[in-house]
Amino acid sequence: MLNTLSYGLLGLLAKEPCSGYDLMLRIQPFWQAKHSQIYPLLAKLERENYVQYERIEQRDKPDKKVYTITDVGREAVMEWLGEPPAETAFRDELSLKANCIWMTDRNTAAPLFLARMKQLETKIAYYEKLLTRIPEEERHIRSKHFGDYILLNRAVSLAEGQIEWCNWVIQMLEDGQDVLTSD
Repeated sequence: MLNTLSYGLLGLLAKEPCSGYDLMLRIQPFWQAKHSQIYPLLAKLERENYVQYERIEQRDKPDKKVYTITDVGREAVMEWLGEPPAETAFRDELSLKANCIWMTDRNTAAPLFLARMKQLETKIAYYEKLLTRIPEEERHIRSKHFGDYILLNRAVSLAEGQIEWCNWVIQMLEDGQDVLTSD
């Protein structure tokens, strides 16, 4: 049985052939993975006939492998798509720090949330730039770009929600509220 990252890589290869490096870049918006994870998985997927590769000679660089999905790989992705997704894993250092915020003062706490907002604004700008690259006629369910389209919109929406939350926390810090109340 394959792990989730393996299925993600196969799904990306179902769209188009890619090198390991290209796969690493393409999966980052959805799944944090390093090349140290991706390359061994690609080797395993190749040994098990889920992918194949073509070696491309390059000048002044090592040769690169461009991977394509096989019929076996495509069948595995189709089977995986029918399974319910696992619960979302959530790891966020700011959340850990927010849990301990009572131990510090607002001059230490507020910059944490301001920095996160800046990170999120940068991400939103990047995602919106990627969205402009998806032509209107490719924003339908049968397009290979539909997944990109809906996931980029989700990423923008989630980032905007996080910015709203950061603003709320900063406002509470500025107001000096000692007791949390819900709106």
